Amino acid sequence: MTAPLPSPGAPLEHYVSSADFDPDQFEAMSAGQQRYYMASQKKLMWWKFKKHKLALASGIFLALMYGMILIVEFVAPYGLHSRNVDYIHSPPQAIHFFDKGNFVGPFVYGRKMTLDIDTLRRSYTDNTSDVQPIRFFCRGDAYRFWGLVESNVHLVCPAVGGQMYLLGTDRLGRDVLSRIIYGARISLTIGLIGIAISFVLGIVIGGLAGYHGGLFDLLVQRVIEILQSIPSLPLWMALAAIMPVSWSPIIVYFGITIILGILDWTGLARAVRSKLLSLREEDYVLAAQLMGAPTRRIIGRHLVPGFMSYLIAAATTAVPRMILGETALSFLGLGLRPPITSWGILLTEAKDVSVIAFYPWLLFPMIPVILVILAFNFLGDGLRDAADPYK
Repeated sequence: MTAPLPSPGAPLEHYVSSADFDPDQFEAMSAGQQRYYMASQKKLMWWKFKKHKLALASGIFLALMYGMILIVEFVAPYGLHSRNVDYIHSPPQAIHFFDKGNFVGPFVYGRKMTLDIDTLRRSYTDNTSDVQPIRFFCRGDAYRFWGLVESNVHLVCPAVGGQMYLLGTDRLGRDVLSRIIYGARISLTIGLIGIAISFVLGIVIGGLAGYHGGLFDLLVQRVIEILQSIPSLPLWMALAAIMPVSWSPIIVYFGITIILGILDWTGLARAVRSKLLSLREEDYVLAAQLMGAPTRRIIGRHLVPGFMSYLIAAATTAVPRMILGETALSFLGLGLRPPITSWGILLTEAKDVSVIAFYPWLLFPMIPVILVILAFNFLGDGLRDAADPYK
């Protein structure tokens, strides 16, 4: 009877040295089957992940978003605090390519503003005789790149002396699109920093509780139950409200990040504890203990990789939870404060129903929030499946 081939992903040396290796059976396989059986585990994971088209598209989208936050000053058409008082609450402008049947390229029409004396409302109409071409890799508002290098080069700019408000303007005449791009830097990074804090706490505390058990495990479980019994939003509000108003925006930013990270570790710690309670009885753990391996190595190198697929899924769902937490706190006025700009702060402009009725484009900052949260969820599904490529 022919012995089975070694499992996929095993090193090539294992095929040659294995007593069960049958060269005839291996040669009888197709080139694709040989490539599969000789592939490393990382390659198998990548092949499985590529089959999940929605997860792959979500990963590309998130990569572009996080790449953009490195160069927001260059990508944004206007500066963060640039104002045009002649275009307060101007609605979004449409991009056109043809004017009177002639191809012009991307452009916007200039606008005329009229003020209703009775209601004091501004109304804007397109001036089709004023064609304003959109410029690319151009000079516009001056800025300090990452607060260090002076520059005025932008990816896209309005025509010289013109206006280009693709997502409209706010009550101070500031470009909504530019402020959304700037707000992405804060909203997206606060999720990564917060998840890093919660993962360190969850894996360390939950790992020690599950591996050692005893009194430490009992105390950890009681602390987790107390924290989870408190409603999340009121607890976030209470902790955010105790931060002094005299603190600088940067300190407030890190304070909110630490609060979100500290309060999010409990669910992960409980899951890690339950996994380690079952895995610590395995023979390979006993072998590592007999060889004198320290607890840190046993947990980090032998136990945690055993449920990496769960950790990946937990990370991709925790990041959008952090973003939503910051958005909610900032929307309620208890999170980040100007001059820092985040998507939550931008949404404070849309608190009033009457404002939304007259200026619905002020709700546009919630679109990237929705897209990023969906992308993280789809990416998590793909990564969870790819982490178990033999499934």
